[in-house]
Amino acid sequence: MLRLYDSRLSGNAWKVRILLTQLGMPFERVTLDLATGATRDPAFVAKSRFARIPMLELEDGRTIVESGAILTYLAEGTDFMPVDRFSRAEVTSWLMFEQADLLRNLAMPRFYAMRGMTAQMADRIAVFHEVGYAALGKLEAWLTDREWLVDDRYTIADLGVFAYVSMAGQGGYEMERFPAIVNWVSRIESRPGWVPLIDGEKA
Repeated sequence: MLRLYDSRLSGNAWKVRILLTQLGMPFERVTLDLATGATRDPAFVAKSRFARIPMLELEDGRTIVESGAILTYLAEGTDFMPVDRFSRAEVTSWLMFEQADLLRNLAMPRFYAMRGMTAQMADRIAVFHEVGYAALGKLEAWLTDREWLVDDRYTIADLGVFAYVSMAGQGGYEMERFPAIVNWVSRIESRPGWVPLIDGEKA
């Protein structure tokens, strides 16, 4: 059976859990406590070369790290990944955009808010917001006349970008400024097999 190493509040791991569930693939979930330094344990580092989650361990013991790589691996040969070469490149470009332009700028203000550090880190949050709002503006423009990011259908491009965007409000982002994004997030949450970040709760 596949084994997914994750943490309770990781958006990157959440993407993988959603896809595994939507694909109907059974997996064992190993939830690590990052606060205790679990990802620095030598046994874990031996499996996850970058010492972070998510990590997917295959049935034969090989491991895949980085959420985009895991999503791509799992989606291969399914409806979640286009067959067309150009469309596949489009999917990859969105996964890269999310990691480069969105992830840190959306995740860090949320991280500070969860730890009650919003006032203390206000200057840093303002910098993250400046860059994050610009990236969200690009996403909003693309979605204004589209339902999905690639080929007018739900793919891992949508799932890969979705996680931290859907939680941006927790980091002080005014998401009402982005109606197309808000509607797109709702469409993803309505997909069969979607699961919340925390069992029994909304993200």
